[in-house]
Amino acid sequence: MRIASYNIHRCIGADGLYAPERIRQVLQQLQAQVIGLQEVETGPAHHELMQFLTSNSAWQYIDGPTLQLEQGSYGNALLTCLPVLAEYRLDLSYRHHEPRGAIDARLQTEHGILRVIATHLGLRPAERREQVKKLLRWIGPPREDPALTTVLLGDLNEWFLWGRPLKWLRNYFGTTYSPATFHTRWPVFALDRIWVYPDNRLQKIEIPHTPETRAASDHYPIVATLAYP
Repeated sequence: MRIASYNIHRCIGADGLYAPERIRQVLQQLQAQVIGLQEVETGPAHHELMQFLTSNSAWQYIDGPTLQLEQGSYGNALLTCLPVLAEYRLDLSYRHHEPRGAIDARLQTEHGILRVIATHLGLRPAERREQVKKLLRWIGPPREDPALTTVLLGDLNEWFLWGRPLKWLRNYFGTTYSPATFHTRWPVFALDRIWVYPDNRLQKIEIPHTPETRAASDHYPIVATLAYP
């Protein structure tokens, strides 16, 4: 099973051009059953974006807007071709900063229930600390349930490798390979991450470096492959 996270940067590529067709091409190339998206903007100039991105595919989408625009919205989304058993939205907004949130979806797989939490955290350290604490309280303590796999994915905006948010996440999910995803012109920061519990179900994490992924956004997508013992 392949699970991905992708900050699509409002469909604006590294060349500054708005081109949702490039994002759709990348999404199709990922060959993932679940994809968390960040910086999804809909509105007059981006009419029916999610319908366009999922057209001619088996994906359905779950909206997770964090900002309401005059004639649209901005925020997160989750694409999946798996049956959706339940969906929740968590408000991660912090004080007067840009509103943030997370999508929590329970999906049915042939191996049991897959729980996916997709998010986009804030830009300031204090903000991210509070958001990660809230996320971990929401996820709850680890469960010894062989039929449940929990995945946390998204643009965490965390570049302090030894900061408290990453330390708390490592304590919960274990140490996870985190290659650089930003900026596509010169990737230095591992802003986009995928965490899996239990970690023995995580087979590998990779970044697809292709001409399409270099051009479509300022972030590379990150892809995790899950395997069940």
